[in-house]
Amino acid sequence: MPRFVALLVSGFCLAIGAAACGTTAAPTRDALPIELDSQLGERAWPGEQEATQSIAEAIAEKIESTYAAGERPARRDAHPKAHGCVRATFEVAASLAPELAHGMFQPGARYPAWIRFSNGASDPARPDGEGDARGMAIKLMGVPGPKLAPDERDTQDFILINHPVFFVDDPLRYAAFFQRLNSSNPLVRLAAPLALGMRGLLIAREIGASQIANPLFERYFTMVPYQIGVDASKRAVKYSARPCHPRENGPDPDAAQDPSFLRKAMRAALEQGDACFEFLVQPRTNPSMSVERSMIEWSEGEAPFHQVATLTIPQQMFDRPAQNEFCENLSFSPWHARTDQRPLGGVNRVRRVVYDTISGVRHQLNGVRRQEPMGDETF
Repeated sequence: MPRFVALLVSGFCLAIGAAACGTTAAPTRDALPIELDSQLGERAWPGEQEATQSIAEAIAEKIESTYAAGERPARRDAHPKAHGCVRATFEVAASLAPELAHGMFQPGARYPAWIRFSNGASDPARPDGEGDARGMAIKLMGVPGPKLAPDERDTQDFILINHPVFFVDDPLRYAAFFQRLNSSNPLVRLAAPLALGMRGLLIAREIGASQIANPLFERYFTMVPYQIGVDASKRAVKYSARPCHPRENGPDPDAAQDPSFLRKAMRAALEQGDACFEFLVQPRTNPSMSVERSMIEWSEGEAPFHQVATLTIPQQMFDRPAQNEFCENLSFSPWHARTDQRPLGGVNRVRRVVYDTISGVRHQLNGVRRQEPMGDETF
């Protein structure tokens, strides 16, 4: 598979969630049904259901074929290379504007957290110095309230990468990409990225070109929207995590010679002191900011981000074998969420269906029992 095409596959798995590419056991048959929220602008895409099933089947087949020979452990199809899984605390600001104080964003609330930083490429041996999407998956524990997914009762997850938009929003377009990718004709496979269209192609190249010095100093985005609030107070928002002390984050050419220098950079930083991120919410200010168009950025000039919490990563030694193994068995999903903080839009709906189709693959292959973390784990 051409390298650029491989990055596109990884990028999609990232946007639909590493869980959707074989990392979670999240049965959705008992989950609350999805009803499109026309008030917030949700609408079904033409052929969405069929295209979504086609995507799910293609990814499931890819996972099964990759590990058919018995290689273990079976890794995530996307984001298999973690830079570290760290403990953190998510503290909501003591004072919030009323329009932001919804769901888990209650003034002064505190939640323990696990955060997994990773590369997007499906090759776990890919050197960190090469361009790639960089991921930040956050899991908060002890979050009260009714949840959307039945497999985790007390968590809230946020899946982010270091780019504000995704390279596809139409499930039919992405299904066409996968069909070409799986063609027996090598010329058709080579031309698969063209199914994304010119805009999608340019976005994918930009996402895959990212080079950084340390995951702790990068800004991350959910790319896709979510609901906060209910009834008359509900609105569409996006999320972002921004370093408390931003700095130039280009890679050092000498350090980048080490294929795993990002893990070492994180480890060195957290051995010396704390790190932190401002957790931001971007409320939609104009209905033209479509919840279905994940390829279009909501302008910060028109729709500014507002800080609602601080995510503190205390000084720690995280690089321990037992902790690394624990992290690899965690499941991150945007549908691990309160019912009043529901994921919105077609990309998020694809995520949920794909989970239902292939969620058990990786845990079954590894013989690992799915467990919901509590936040008090010791290693």
